[in-house]
Amino acid sequence: MVELGPEGPQDLWEVEALFDLCFAPGREALSSYRLREGVAPVAELCLVAREDGIVAGAIRYWPVRVGAARALLLGPVAVHPTHQGEGLGGWLIRESVERARALRWARVMLVGDTPYYGRFGFARLDGVAMPPPTDPGRVLGLALVPGAWDGVSGKVMPAADAE
Repeated sequence: MVELGPEGPQDLWEVEALFDLCFAPGREALSSYRLREGVAPVAELCLVAREDGIVAGAIRYWPVRVGAARALLLGPVAVHPTHQGEGLGGWLIRESVERARALRWARVMLVGDTPYYGRFGFARLDGVAMPPPTDPGRVLGLALVPGAWDGVSGKVMPAADAE
C-alpha cells in the first residue's frame, strides 16, 4: 500500500535520486530551476509517496511572483517507473493542490503538457513570462480561488527577488 506524507530532510537524497531517474540529465539547467535557487520550497506542499518504505513518487512546490502576485510553482513531480500508470502522479497533484487551497494559496503554475495537466484544471497562461528558453505554450496555471489569474501577468521571479 502506498502512503503519502510530507517530505522531510531525511528524504532529500532519495527524492533527488528519483528526480534524476525520471528526468533527463541536465534537468537542473532548466529555467524553472533558476526560480528555485536560494529559495526554500513550500514544505507543507512537498509530499513523498512510499510503498514499503521505498520512495514511489514525490512532488515539490516553490513560491514565486508573477508581476506583483504571489503564486506557487509546481514541480518537479515524479513517479518511479515501477509505479507509472497507477494514478500516483495524479494523486500527488490532486492532494497537494487541495493542501495549497487549504493553506489559502490563490494560484499555482507550472511548465508542462496541457493534455496531462489539463485533467487537473491547468490551462495556458497568456502574459506570464517564464525565463527563457521556456516555450510559452507550456506555461500553465490553475486558479485555486475563482478569478485568481485574472489580470495577472508579467515575468515570473523567484519569491526572494520580489519580497
